[in-house]
Amino acid sequence: MPLITVVVVLIVVGVLLWAVNTYIPMDSKIKTILNVVVVIAVILWLLSAFGVLGSLDTIRVG
Repeated sequence: MPLITVVVVLIVVGVLLWAVNTYIPMDSKIKTILNVVVVIAVILWLLSAFGVLGSLDTIRVG
């Protein structure tokens, strides 16, 4: 995966998360949970993109 793609995705996710935190009124606990979930998802995606984690296709939920 090209590095420019990774940077663009990180910028888009960051801007979307900032917009949600700024413009959508939510309880602070819900915002915290949303931020944690997004950060964990981005970390897992980055680890998968760089080949550290392996393929996420084998992970089953439910």
